[in-house]
Amino acid sequence: MKTTYNSRITSALRKLPLAGCLWGLFAFAACSDTDEPVIIERDWQGTTHVFASTDEDHSNIYYKPAVGYVGDPMPFYDPVAQDFKILYLQEFRPNANTFHPVWALQTTDAASYTAMGELIPTGTVNELDGAIGTGSTIYNEADRLYYTFYTGHSVNIQATGIGEGVMVATSSDFTTWTKDRSFLLTGEGEYDTNDFRDPCLFRTDDGIYHMLVSTKKEGKGVLAEYTSSDLRSWQSAGVFMTMMWDRFYECPDVFRMGDWWYLVYSEKHAALRRVQYFKGRTIEELRATTANDAGIWPDSHEGILDSRAFYAGKTASDGTNRYMWGWCPTRPGEDNLNVGAYPAEPEWAGALVAHRLIQHADGTLALGAVPAIANQIATADAAADKQAFTLTGDDHKLFPRLELTNRITFTLTTAGDNDRFGFSFVRGDDSDKYYTVVVNPEGDGRCKLNFEQEGAAGIGFINGADGYVFDAPADRTYHVEIITDNSVCTIYINDCVAYTARIYGVHKNCWSINSYGGSITVADMAIFH
Repeated sequence: MKTTYNSRITSALRKLPLAGCLWGLFAFAACSDTDEPVIIERDWQGTTHVFASTDEDHSNIYYKPAVGYVGDPMPFYDPVAQDFKILYLQEFRPNANTFHPVWALQTTDAASYTAMGELIPTGTVNELDGAIGTGSTIYNEADRLYYTFYTGHSVNIQATGIGEGVMVATSSDFTTWTKDRSFLLTGEGEYDTNDFRDPCLFRTDDGIYHMLVSTKKEGKGVLAEYTSSDLRSWQSAGVFMTMMWDRFYECPDVFRMGDWWYLVYSEKHAALRRVQYFKGRTIEELRATTANDAGIWPDSHEGILDSRAFYAGKTASDGTNRYMWGWCPTRPGEDNLNVGAYPAEPEWAGALVAHRLIQHADGTLALGAVPAIANQIATADAAADKQAFTLTGDDHKLFPRLELTNRITFTLTTAGDNDRFGFSFVRGDDSDKYYTVVVNPEGDGRCKLNFEQEGAAGIGFINGADGYVFDAPADRTYHVEIITDNSVCTIYINDCVAYTARIYGVHKNCWSINSYGGSITVADMAIFH
């Protein structure tokens, strides 16, 4: 006699993760004396129940290696091959005694990638680069060599004598790299030898090479400057910039864009831990933005470019487009609440996220969607095309299940200046908790994005995953673009706000747009998979 499923088992099946890309047929093997499976057909796509879906083993947009994770990207535009090379620190879990070798990707559009594998291996446990930290790559026309300056991080200070130093590897073809063991730049005698890292290379109008190093001088964070005419012999040029208060600027990136010079950096301080920037019309003006802890911020939100779920952002340009690459952290136990709120830190490394840099007329910067991603996610959902509706009071509109990779665009207008709205994920008609990015009015014509767990069983605001204050649009109109790939979600608003989040369970579940007490109108909706 065959065993059949009772109602309790059938109910439990609703909570199982979906497999593959098929929604209609699911086969479950029941215990029976003939070992024949019992087939249950369900139209899952036609339901709005919540599933405990898990990430697929691949991503389409936000790259993750087949084994391990992406840490600290080091993007470089290759003038020879005319493509972008994204070097990064390869994170294994667990890591070995030596860790974070430099791996790399190739891309022409910041939307699709080709893996290049390992370029620069770690040293031994007794060498300074037993662990490798962030660096910077440059091409020298004079000798036709690529130079990657990187951080050597000691895993055995008794053997190395110092904690960190700048090292170099060279290559003629960007495939085979040779470490130059005769080169070592340290802060000995001038700067902290245990915090001396993240070299950043750039050139100015003086025609020579400049290198900045994140370090400390007499206990205060500084960016030390070195100069060279040949990339081999370097001279100290003193402190380029002091770091404000007790802050520490990791992964610095200096570049010119139009009439402005910029410093992009990742703030290490646990209370902030975001990618920020300063700007100046000249290098001297840029240097002065932090003099005497002045805090000459570039915009109304203190130069913050994204949420805490985007870190170690650095840029590269092909002369037309400048993109920023950073990593979106994983969450321990795939727990959306375990975001590493202050004073704890988030889990290190994750998926590679790319943004397009947007420069406004006043020199301020914002992050926007990479144009080529729209071409990658091009299949339109005809049922959602140009959809329009209005929500008033506490109401929401639930939309069908998302796929592995999605792009959603729409225009939202609020009736009043203080109307709140949000976008919820991992939501269904039976869910007692789900995850929402709320656009919350903060007063004085400003808004802020908050990350919340809503629903009867939700905890509300999730500390440590909120966004930043930005100027609300004067016409109360928000042009929204949402991109999801596995559990990575990026939200862009009005070319002035970028918000990256890690939300497990997004794909294969429904999502919603919500109103909270006021009135919102949504128009021109389009959904692409």
